Amino acid sequence: MPKWPDDDVILFDGVCIFCSRWVRFVAARDTARRFRFTPIQSDYGTRLAKAFGIDPDDPDTNALIHGGEAFLKSDAALTVLSHLPGWGWVRVLFAVSRPLRNAVYDLVARNRYRIFGKYDACFVPDSDLRARVLE
Repeated sequence: MPKWPDDDVILFDGVCIFCSRWVRFVAARDTARRFRFTPIQSDYGTRLAKAFGIDPDDPDTNALIHGGEAFLKSDAALTVLSHLPGWGWVRVLFAVSRPLRNAVYDLVARNRYRIFGKYDACFVPDSDLRARVLE
């Protein structure tokens, strides 16, 4: 996989209500303001997605750029959570096999619009979160 120059960037589906809630969840707990966010629908997000083989028109995963490398699916979610204060315990979930973790991830990802809904356009974050969004 290629390297990416920016670090601790979370790529997410900006029209997915569940994904946007994930961003707000992370931002609210990320007291060190370590993570930045980019919707896949933005120019920056589209370039990032294409660099790591994610279809920007039909995203099936969020991604985390950490240490210059991309983490996808359950690896991305668990890596993000494990860096939030009080959430280090989730590292034990890495002991669960990746195929099993990703099967659960894929089930949610496939049904996220049907279960949680979809925005007509990318969600607009509040001003505090806006400062952490790369477009």
